[in-house]
Amino acid sequence: MILDAFRLDGKVAIVTGSGRGIGAETARSFAEVGARVVCVARTLEQIETTVSKIESAGGSGVAVACDLTEPNSADRVVEAAIDRFGAIDILVNNAGGGGHVPTRHATDDHFEAALGLNFRSPFYLTRAVVPHMKARGDGVVLNISSGFSRAANVGSIPYGGAKAALEQMTRMMAMEYAPEIRVNAIRVGAITTENMKQNLLATRPGIGEKLAAWTPRERLGVPRDIALAALFLCSPASDYITARILPVDGGVVLERSAMEIIDRADRLARE
Repeated sequence: MILDAFRLDGKVAIVTGSGRGIGAETARSFAEVGARVVCVARTLEQIETTVSKIESAGGSGVAVACDLTEPNSADRVVEAAIDRFGAIDILVNNAGGGGHVPTRHATDDHFEAALGLNFRSPFYLTRAVVPHMKARGDGVVLNISSGFSRAANVGSIPYGGAKAALEQMTRMMAMEYAPEIRVNAIRVGAITTENMKQNLLATRPGIGEKLAAWTPRERLGVPRDIALAALFLCSPASDYITARILPVDGGVVLERSAMEIIDRADRLARE
């Protein structure tokens, strides 16, 4: 059956940043099609909620509270996955954020924080899971990137630079770990996570409507849009896809940030 190619029965998946938003939706979606899910985030209460929803729907999961920027955190996550489920088949490096700061105020701390969470942590966690995937003869790594890896947004150099590095890491690891392990990434567009609602939509009334109107699909994305794309890229349905960056952004193809274009248009209208 064609739909069987999208099943994850018997697979063990680690999903970082799975306490809410894209990560939580991805973890639940994977469990819905048969995966056993290791939910990782800093806030235990949030990932316990995700695991509770997975188990209430008949799935299996475990919560691992962990700051992925701390030393030895990758080993802790891998150990927890092996102890509970005995294997690792899929890794989704979704945890990310930070690094949005005006250039004149950027410091080493901003760069270290952005690189630590968005680039170094996925690097070390991927490296830690590879031996277990190779032992199984198959594995999938999916990195969650951002449109800011390409879009020229004002005030996001540390974050955008870290995500651009993540995309290049995706390509290079795909070559290094082939043929057993596939490595891909999703370049996320404007997705209405809780973070976006609080930090952008609530503080800049009307910007959501402008972003939606500027998007060919004429709507903002939701976490499930990314989760379903993640399911495809982590399932046997995408077995012949590796070293690729998939934009999931409603058709927005940018060399500049949508927000920056809107700001410029607004300034011109007021002049």
